[in-house]
Amino acid sequence: MELKIEFILNNKIISVVDNPAKTLLDYIRDNEGLKGTKEGCREGDCGACTVLLGEVINNKLKYKSVNSCLYPIGNAVGKHIVTIEGLSSKSLTPIQEEFNNEGATQCGFCTPGFINSLTGYVIENNELKTDDAKSAIAGNICRCTGYASIKRASENVIAKINDLNISGSERIKSLVEEKFLPKYFLEIEEKLLRLKTSLKVKDNKSTLVGGGTDLFVQNANALLSQNISFIKKLNLSEIETRDNYCHVDAGVTIEQFKNSEIISEHFPNLPSQLNLFASQPIRNSATIGGNIVNASPIGDSTIIFLALNSDIIINSKNGKRKIKLNNFYNSYKEIDLLENEMVEKIIFELPTTSTKFNFEKVSKRTHLDIASVNSAISISTEDEIITNIFISSGGISPIPLYLKKTSQFLINKKIDSQIILEALNIAQSEISPISDIRGNVEYKRLLLNQLIKAHFIKLFPKQIDVEALL
Repeated sequence: MELKIEFILNNKIISVVDNPAKTLLDYIRDNEGLKGTKEGCREGDCGACTVLLGEVINNKLKYKSVNSCLYPIGNAVGKHIVTIEGLSSKSLTPIQEEFNNEGATQCGFCTPGFINSLTGYVIENNELKTDDAKSAIAGNICRCTGYASIKRASENVIAKINDLNISGSERIKSLVEEKFLPKYFLEIEEKLLRLKTSLKVKDNKSTLVGGGTDLFVQNANALLSQNISFIKKLNLSEIETRDNYCHVDAGVTIEQFKNSEIISEHFPNLPSQLNLFASQPIRNSATIGGNIVNASPIGDSTIIFLALNSDIIINSKNGKRKIKLNNFYNSYKEIDLLENEMVEKIIFELPTTSTKFNFEKVSKRTHLDIASVNSAISISTEDEIITNIFISSGGISPIPLYLKKTSQFLINKKIDSQIILEALNIAQSEISPISDIRGNVEYKRLLLNQLIKAHFIKLFPKQIDVEALL
């Protein structure tokens, strides 16, 4: 399938008829000959292919980093794509200068990704912080430097920009004046407003792509021979509250969900917990709906939404239907979704003052890794008595699992260490883990026990005798 695709690549307007499933990485390198964007892992892990993506959102030009190896050009329609060549001019930018001064580049293979990620961070944030900058470049791997020089270069950049006192409303203009960005950035917003922002897909039987962060790892070549469409064109990208319920569109990205004021207000610990979900470039692309439909048994966001007792709205040309998320998963990678249907929205009740929420995850690495076992809990209490509870877990079943029997057992029970130990026995009867690269059966069973204990220790430290749980 080939379609007319229009976007801006650096300072060049691209208007081409091509396969919308072709990745940005391949288009940038093979069609345009821009070799600064590197091909490394092709799985979104190394960051060598990182580019900046700009789009006009609510009348404001915003930028974010994405992995071009997993980003289809069909999703780039109407957007501004920036490679390392698009940041460079006759002289080094101040960010490039700091990397040079601190010896933060050796073989240089990873450097364009670091520069792009850090540039995106300084564009989008008025108050720059060292820890936040580290998070912004955390999706980039360097095999040479040991990272100390990269950290120093990043700290120098932050100090230099913070000293400039740049205002938020004129940030791009000020960064251009200080030579952090080339002059053509001043014209991008106006040019984007003149571009087509959607693709015309005639075949209704197309594969619907969200962020593609798993789909393009598993099936990139197969997608080239399929008709595909993109959830972006459906404008499903809002988070809102109605009648004490939160409505999350399927096209909302993980990073958008993490940074939502609604989520921060009602779940103050969740934004930091979501930093355990992949790297920022992946979170910038991965969608809530895509994660749910992907049906990974260890999907972090799916486990969170299960514990929130979420409903999902499924849409098709025949109308809409609503089902519980915990009824959506039938068996491994088998879901209650017909060929002509799509998940449109996720809905869950906002917590009351008596409700507490927690998410836990264990993986081989703390950051940038998939879970060995993860778990979430939403629990409401009155006078230390559990009035409502939902516990979910991943990595211990062929599907993302709501621990129904365990949750039902705990209702109307007083919170103490003994009742938790009894609940663990029930939880063990509900699960069916397998041994794999992330751990053997015994290890996963142990992890689930420890994570459930962690929920109660964190949420109810006064009621739980830790030693009694050992």
